[in-house]
Amino acid sequence: MKVMKFGGTSVGSPERMKSVASLITNGGEPVLVVLSAMSGTTNSLIEISDYLYKKNPEGANDVINRLEKTYMHHVDELYSTAEWRNKTRDFLRGEFDYLRSFTKDLFTSFEEKSIVAQGEIMSANMMTNYLLECGVEAALLSALDYMRTDKNAEPDSVYIKEKLVRLLEQTPEKQVYITQGFICRNAYGEIDNLQRGGSDYTASLVGAAVNADEIQIWTDIDGMHNNDPRVVDKTEAVRQLHFEEAAELAYFGAKILHPTCVQPAKFAGIPVRLLNTMDPTAPGTIINNEIVPGKIKAVAAKDNITAIKIKSSRMLLATGFLRKVFEIFESYQTPIDMIATSEVGVSMSIDNDAHLNDIVAELKKYGTVTVDRDMCIICVVGDLDWSNVGFETLATDAMKNIPVRMISYGGSNYNISFLVRESDKKRALQCLSDTLFNNK
Repeated sequence: MKVMKFGGTSVGSPERMKSVASLITNGGEPVLVVLSAMSGTTNSLIEISDYLYKKNPEGANDVINRLEKTYMHHVDELYSTAEWRNKTRDFLRGEFDYLRSFTKDLFTSFEEKSIVAQGEIMSANMMTNYLLECGVEAALLSALDYMRTDKNAEPDSVYIKEKLVRLLEQTPEKQVYITQGFICRNAYGEIDNLQRGGSDYTASLVGAAVNADEIQIWTDIDGMHNNDPRVVDKTEAVRQLHFEEAAELAYFGAKILHPTCVQPAKFAGIPVRLLNTMDPTAPGTIINNEIVPGKIKAVAAKDNITAIKIKSSRMLLATGFLRKVFEIFESYQTPIDMIATSEVGVSMSIDNDAHLNDIVAELKKYGTVTVDRDMCIICVVGDLDWSNVGFETLATDAMKNIPVRMISYGGSNYNISFLVRESDKKRALQCLSDTLFNNK
């Protein structure tokens, strides 16, 4: 069995839904399909919640009415028979009446999660109905029946596997199984969501639970590129990545994938393939546990970085200095991206400056603090084991005319990272592409 995940743009219109239906019924083997909400729906549901938080039911009802009108129009375009149009309209009316029910009661974050979950519930139902109208043996599996997080808000993989396998056994011999991405229940049975990675995370968890042959992530581009095509000329799709390489690229800016979402697939040894719904014949990118020796694969950039340097000669070689520094960041729940140390100081970068003033105030107890804003981390990914003589030199040579604030090398066998000003980002990415990929 393959697991196929389709994002919001892939199911963003009746025409796109029909294309997806064609893709998932093409192979002949059973598939388990994970769907996101139709594009724009989640934003509308968040807007409804915002009005309700502000005790403005009229504003919420206005957005609900507009969204309902859009969906009813989609029904007219998607289905060709009155039977399935009516069935789907009845279901959607129930959904929008459910949304309106929140305008009459106390509204909290629990109700917001229930509202936001309806986008995936609607898209999955609409797709299942369309497949049934087309004569496809399809079944809808509610993610709320098997997808659960534990008390630490992490996926409960044992529970997920047990419940999902049981649901599949109860609905055997179907050609297509449809389920919702992103949504789940928490340890207390309340509607919640997976947050990080959303529907991609669902696909990876589902694939691991059913021991899938392959997990396919369908988006609107042909795989992960070797650089940012929005910024750099002459980029190409990377045909193969190791799981660690993909995670590094995702963490440092490649938008096509969330860094944590492939971990379940990695641990289960299931390959993940990134494919393009707009060009289904493109080979895309496959992510697996194979490393291609001696090759630099890609470059990614992460914006909105702040660099913090604390310098203290009195802390020279002092035991516990770094621990005290890290505890300050931990107390404000602010993760560190990069770090460089010397005998008299330490430099760090963060991508969340919500508590920056408080952090700096605490750090000043231990030394002189300087802050550089509007920075960017550029990450070069590939087989960068230290035994590969000269590989780091290739990257640093490409950056020879770019002012570099910090370099991180050796923390991983898969990347070397540079901290530069955001204003130098485009030039740096282009120089790296020209040196590493285009100068063959």
